[in-house]
Amino acid sequence: MIEVAVLHEEGWPGIDWEFLAQRAVATAIAHSPYAAFAADQTLYEVAVKLTSDEEVHSLNRAYRDKDKPTNVLSFPMVQDDLLQATANTDDGEVLLGDIVLAEGVCVAEAAEKGISVADHATHLIVHGTFHLLGYDHMDDNEAEAMEALEIAALLSIGLADPYGDREGV
Repeated sequence: MIEVAVLHEEGWPGIDWEFLAQRAVATAIAHSPYAAFAADQTLYEVAVKLTSDEEVHSLNRAYRDKDKPTNVLSFPMVQDDLLQATANTDDGEVLLGDIVLAEGVCVAEAAEKGISVADHATHLIVHGTFHLLGYDHMDDNEAEAMEALEIAALLSIGLADPYGDREGV
């Protein structure tokens, strides 16, 4: 079972963020090797925080040594083998981690791409969820694999390929 907690700060557009975040996380998990989590008796928890550029800037500086805001940050709670961690839970709950989105960056990127904030935020939450599941994009092969999963997940809920403007994708 998947549970998503949304922490929503002022400034973000009036969207049903609970539904959007739950759908994005569940869709990403469904398109991963961990699809069985949705029907599992174990409770898999993800927190999604919609906050300011300033807070994301501070987190990016503190945890990634990058002195600028970014669109999304992910903080996985399970650092080792995810399947082993779920087998060893003693209380039936696994905290997958936190996803944090920056309002100003997200709104500006959506406008630049000519898409809604809701669609862009959905992509960022899907992207963040794949990070919580252990995916990364540090090299070309990892990036291509992660992008393919994101594209499939987004297409399954009727959203366009966010990487369609890149050559070779």
